[in-house]
Amino acid sequence: MSLQTKQVRVLVLNDMEQLGRTLFRLDQGFELQFRLGPTLQGKHVHVHTNYPAPGKHFDRHTFQALAWHNPMGREDDSDKFCTLDLQIAGSYQYYFGHGHEEKSGGGYIVVDPVLRAGADNHHVHLDCITIQTYLSKCLGHLDDWPARLRVAKESGYNMIHFTPLQTLGISRSCYSLADQLSLNPEFSPPGKNYTWTEVGELVQKLKKEWNMICITDVVYNHTAANSPWIKEHPECGYNLVNSPHLRSAWVLDRAIWHMTCNMADAKYAAMGLPAQVQNEGHLNAIRSVLWEQVFPKVKLWEFFQVKIESTVEEFRTLLTEGAKPDQKKTEGKQGLKIIQDPKFRRFGNKVDMDSALETFVPHSRSPQAILEACNWLWGRLEEINKEQYQQMLQHQEQAANCIVGNVVYERLADHGPKLGPVTRKDPIVTRYFTFPFEEKSLEEDLPMMDQPDKASHFLAHNGWVMGDDPLRNFAEPGSNVYIRRELICWGDSVKLRYGNKPEDCPYLWAHMQKYTEITAKHFAGVRLDNCHSTPLHVAEYMLDVARVLRPSLYVVAELFTGSEDLDNVFVTKLGITSLIREAMSAGDSHEEGRLVYRYGGEPVGAFVQPSLRPLVPSIAHAMFLDVTHDNECPIQLRSAYDSLPSSAIVSMACCCSGSTRGYDEMVPHQISVVKEERFYPKWNPEAKASSPGEVNLKTGIIAGKLALNKMHQELASKGFNQVYVDQVDEDIVAVTRHCPSTHQSVVAVCRTAFHNPKHHQYRKEVPPMFIPGKIEEVILEARIIDRQAGTYKKCEKYINGMPEYTVEIKEHIQLKDSGVVKHAGVTSKGSSEFVQEIIFERLTPGSVIAFRVSLDPKAQELVGVIRHHLIQFSPKYKPGSLPDQHTPPILETPLAQIMSKLTLGDMNMLLFRCDSEEQEDGGGCYNIPSWTSFKYGGLQGLLSVMADIRPKNDLGHPVCDNLRQGDWMIDYVSNRLVCHSGALGEVGKWLKAMFHYLKHIPRYLIPCYFDAILVGVYTTALDTTFNKMSSFVQNGSTFVKLLALGSVQMGGVGSFPALPPLSLELPDVPYRLNKDTGKKEQCCISLAAGLPHFSSGIFRCWGRDTFIALRGLMLVTGRHLEARNIILAFAGTLRHGLIPNLLGEGICARFNCRDAVWWWLQCIQDYCTLVPEGIAILRCPVVRMYPRDDSEPQVSGTPSLLTQPLCDVIHEAMQRHMQGIDFRERNAGPKIDMHMKDEGFNVVAKVHRDTGFVYGGNRFNCGTWMDKMGESDKARNKGMPATPRDGSAVEIVGLSKSAVRWLVELHKKGLFPHSSMKIHRDGKEVKVSYEEWNHKILANFERNFYVSHDEKDPNEKHPDLVHKRGIYKDSHGASSPWCDYQLRPNFCIAMVVAPELFTVERAWKALGIAEKKLLGPLGMKTLDPDDMVYCGVYDNALDNDNYNVARGFNYHQGPEWLWPIGYFLRAKLYFAKKLGKETYEQTVYLVKSILSQHYVHLERSSWKGLPELTNENGQYCPFSCESQAWSISTVLEVLHDI
Repeated sequence: MSLQTKQVRVLVLNDMEQLGRTLFRLDQGFELQFRLGPTLQGKHVHVHTNYPAPGKHFDRHTFQALAWHNPMGREDDSDKFCTLDLQIAGSYQYYFGHGHEEKSGGGYIVVDPVLRAGADNHHVHLDCITIQTYLSKCLGHLDDWPARLRVAKESGYNMIHFTPLQTLGISRSCYSLADQLSLNPEFSPPGKNYTWTEVGELVQKLKKEWNMICITDVVYNHTAANSPWIKEHPECGYNLVNSPHLRSAWVLDRAIWHMTCNMADAKYAAMGLPAQVQNEGHLNAIRSVLWEQVFPKVKLWEFFQVKIESTVEEFRTLLTEGAKPDQKKTEGKQGLKIIQDPKFRRFGNKVDMDSALETFVPHSRSPQAILEACNWLWGRLEEINKEQYQQMLQHQEQAANCIVGNVVYERLADHGPKLGPVTRKDPIVTRYFTFPFEEKSLEEDLPMMDQPDKASHFLAHNGWVMGDDPLRNFAEPGSNVYIRRELICWGDSVKLRYGNKPEDCPYLWAHMQKYTEITAKHFAGVRLDNCHSTPLHVAEYMLDVARVLRPSLYVVAELFTGSEDLDNVFVTKLGITSLIREAMSAGDSHEEGRLVYRYGGEPVGAFVQPSLRPLVPSIAHAMFLDVTHDNECPIQLRSAYDSLPSSAIVSMACCCSGSTRGYDEMVPHQISVVKEERFYPKWNPEAKASSPGEVNLKTGIIAGKLALNKMHQELASKGFNQVYVDQVDEDIVAVTRHCPSTHQSVVAVCRTAFHNPKHHQYRKEVPPMFIPGKIEEVILEARIIDRQAGTYKKCEKYINGMPEYTVEIKEHIQLKDSGVVKHAGVTSKGSSEFVQEIIFERLTPGSVIAFRVSLDPKAQELVGVIRHHLIQFSPKYKPGSLPDQHTPPILETPLAQIMSKLTLGDMNMLLFRCDSEEQEDGGGCYNIPSWTSFKYGGLQGLLSVMADIRPKNDLGHPVCDNLRQGDWMIDYVSNRLVCHSGALGEVGKWLKAMFHYLKHIPRYLIPCYFDAILVGVYTTALDTTFNKMSSFVQNGSTFVKLLALGSVQMGGVGSFPALPPLSLELPDVPYRLNKDTGKKEQCCISLAAGLPHFSSGIFRCWGRDTFIALRGLMLVTGRHLEARNIILAFAGTLRHGLIPNLLGEGICARFNCRDAVWWWLQCIQDYCTLVPEGIAILRCPVVRMYPRDDSEPQVSGTPSLLTQPLCDVIHEAMQRHMQGIDFRERNAGPKIDMHMKDEGFNVVAKVHRDTGFVYGGNRFNCGTWMDKMGESDKARNKGMPATPRDGSAVEIVGLSKSAVRWLVELHKKGLFPHSSMKIHRDGKEVKVSYEEWNHKILANFERNFYVSHDEKDPNEKHPDLVHKRGIYKDSHGASSPWCDYQLRPNFCIAMVVAPELFTVERAWKALGIAEKKLLGPLGMKTLDPDDMVYCGVYDNALDNDNYNVARGFNYHQGPEWLWPIGYFLRAKLYFAKKLGKETYEQTVYLVKSILSQHYVHLERSSWKGLPELTNENGQYCPFSCESQAWSISTVLEVLHDI
């Protein structure tokens, strides 16, 4: 059995869902499945991805269509999916569309790389990485690198990050590269010329011999200002030729430079502005110079203005010549358009003369009129020029603010560099453009911008813009960053101008491609420098190039976008593996701990997740550093003593961790990437503390970092992926890493020292800690201590640290040998949880202690045993499992074997039963105080809740709290079953035995293992359930299986049998011993009408509901025996030719509905059709509870019970209708119905002589499924049916036609003994044949029910009541004729059971009207919204004076009932097939689309059912049953029909 279960993630596609900013991370080897969400079901969806097809290379712009897999191979393809086997790292795009929509949604997936190291090429997990950054220029000659890099190895790091190794620019910044292709010549000692080959060899040596992976930076955004190639190819930068929109900014830049020169030369002294800026007055003087001398001189607004004189003159000439505007351009719309001069010259903007001619129209051709038009234009142009002037003033205001702000930081601020006087070397602000020519006056400079040979070399510098949109290039047209001086400029670097594609700047793209190839050839990964400012399309292109050479490229970046949403744009498009995060961003230890929790890991005690599960968005993988190489030194911001504890907190994070060289050596200043020129010290185990050029384990915190790095790598490699962060007090953070398979933990307690303990008063008392389990060892305890090795003095040659500090450390010691822990006592927290109380003695600020903790040995054994028994459900429980030395006999048998003996009736008890069902047995559903009760007593009640808790690991949920606090829920689950006999009791015993172990493990683990046990039991129960059902269910989709579960949910046996007894002659009737009498009794399954309201007692079983639901829930699912028993049990209750509406065990039955008998007959027909040899049911004996209409109920044991074959009972029902049923209900009055008026107790059901239609009822009763009786005195509707539907209800006519037709066919085949019915008519006995009855209905149906488009239709008796044509009436012959013409969904039922009654074309159009008017998201409106009494919101509690709605009077007057939708869709499918293949295929897609809503509801419903009804437009109705038998059944029937 493989331990590595294939990991599958499912991405559900929803129409119009654009997920480009959502991060989906997956590992190599995962399978990704795309499945259709509800908005796409039933549509021709195509999914495309640029993940390469097998054997192909990745090309970002090449997409392949994925093939759909339909595991069921049926028309119901709700489970279909397309799949990707992810074997290649990178970023991949997908999109999908349907029909003519090429792209109606899409997003990205990121597949993480697999990193390898060592001679054995072993896998280095991303969370194992411990990285150290080196400024390459500080490594010296390549020959010296091993000695300097050995510091990383000996400090426990396994990855080195080199800043760029290329030739540096004139500034010496590590990130300003003069030549991206050449190795820095400083790495070669005299007489040697090292190349990339030697660098590559060293990188390989480090990888194989030191197990160290190397990465380096790539800088795509800029090049050094002195790069030789940029001089030869100035088109690669933003210059005044290719970017003339920067001309005005360049003019301002030159003016500010000359202002610098004047300041340096003391020319502004008279204005109160010296070279040395020292106070607010000087800052104000800078503003004065800008506004009085600089801005007026350069007149920047002129670059955006129109030359008025020449423009008006041109306009005058056109008017004089009689010119007309080009209507194609203006479209007749007025409004002056200004055309920006593409060369951005002064007064270079033009007027679109067509817009001028359209706008400024002279009233005649006279010179005076033309003059007036020209003056009008002149005035408008003056306004436009003034607007441009005002806008430039705003830009200049911002420019002045930015210049002054820059001066404040660089020259006055305490945290700034304090540059001193303004000089040409240190100008007032950094120049924005290169100027590679001899310095002259401003007046001599300005003409050069019109000389292309010179202007092409004025290149814009790069930098960054505070708060700017990172997706916008600030150097492109449309940005005002340069003119407003908002760029924080890097004066040593030129911003590169790539354009949109390689053809836009061939040299630059080719140059950078070579640079990328060199890097990818030699390094395992890259850090994208300044990633947020790098054009996305450039980074995409270059990383694609890199991944061709190195498919598992590790990509790191630091993003400053200001939002996770924007971060994800870069991460997803570029396939960034890790984002750099920094502990220095935390202002206190609490925030530092929060970052640990944020950046990775599950909570301790997390649930076991299935291997196939939804793909959920994630945050970017973190590279969590104690400090980055380009940020301020923590010692300066915090204290030296904090170096170790903060580093320990970072090391405990479940992600990549690391640092920069110098941090561990406690260098007390930032090692500048620009100015630092000293070398790093080398490794020497024997070095003295005072030696600045050498380091060893006694230097700084290196010994502590070695221990922390080893621990970090061990935790990741051994699966300690659960994290808990405890803020013990304001300075102490405890981080727990926990392994979910072995349940070992490592707890690191870190006392931070953000303030120097020598000057800050820390608490003397340290709170005790309570650590659950047994402390096996102290992995390490360490603290920073002072030592006598001299004080820090900055070395001129080497980057040295503070010799006065070192780390005192002990590793792998017993608790008793600890110098930090004073006392460790064992306390017990309940019978199953042992806790060690730790009292600290020397946990001083700057200290760290890490404990290795195991479960108590007994608990460890029990967890292992639980995992051992769970292996039968999944191999993932094998790690950490232990064989059970004393296995209880019940656990020796696999659960599947025990469950195979369960009946589906047992499954009802195991999985379901709502509160009222449970109460019949004296119990109830489990209730959590202050929360709520579960929906079911069975496993589904728990599993529905756990399905929400588990994926989110919501361990704070009340269910988890309840499990941790006591065993009540655990006992409830097993005790509920143990009391039963047979296999159900065996399952209870199995659970009890497992729970015996569970109760004795630590409480924090109980939710996880309780869930694991229940999931195993539940999935086994489902497998067993489906195996006992029909092949349609077994081979069906998930949707089919969920619906089929409704059969188990609704089909059960309570404490009191709901069905009357069957004949003793009948085989295979289930029996049980009555708990009270000890006697044998029948225990046939009955169907609940709905949960929770109609599930128990006399209100459980209803004739109509049972037989509307029976076909789907019993016949389609293969539960033929139970279906037979239900049919025969109801047959035994026949009275007056009717079967009961409310069954009441037959004894309390009410025979007040006209339709139930016809649904019963339809089910017998379906049974005979669907069940192999089902026709035999007609010969089955039926025990008549009411031998005569006036009989008292004959119960089992009554002498001389009348028994008849079912076929005779059927014949009796038909004959009684033909004769005419007319009786008054027994016990008529408030005893049986407190609302009905007296006339309503009169029941009539007859067959019309002329039409053959069954008719009956009166306006005071409601004998069909639309049976709402008014209840409100206030609204005066009490005792009045809302929908009497007297006369011939359309569905009863259809059902009777179906029954009669079937009996005719049976008789012809010799399978039904009766051909006609004997009745008394007009005092004579006459025979009426079934054949004749069948023919009458057929001949009269459309004539009487179809509402023709012909307004003079002779068959139409009430043309004045017609308000919709092309529909079928809801009834015929109603006492209120207008009711006949109401549009309701009932005709669809007749279409399904008796389609021969309908003309195909008419039926199809009528269904179209029903679809348009009645179809809702889940159900069918029960009344046309155009009807004056329509109301779609059912509120049974509302009692007002509104006749139409009070006390839910509108129950069937608009609310959307679910069960009719099944018949509507089945009718659509039937008639669509008659209309041809194309129509049928379109209808199938419509059906799938509609049913997708039901699928979603089923999946999300905690009841795992479909409701009785919804309010209008699918809104939730609180008065509806949450799960209704017929709703589930009819939807399942649709899928069966497909």
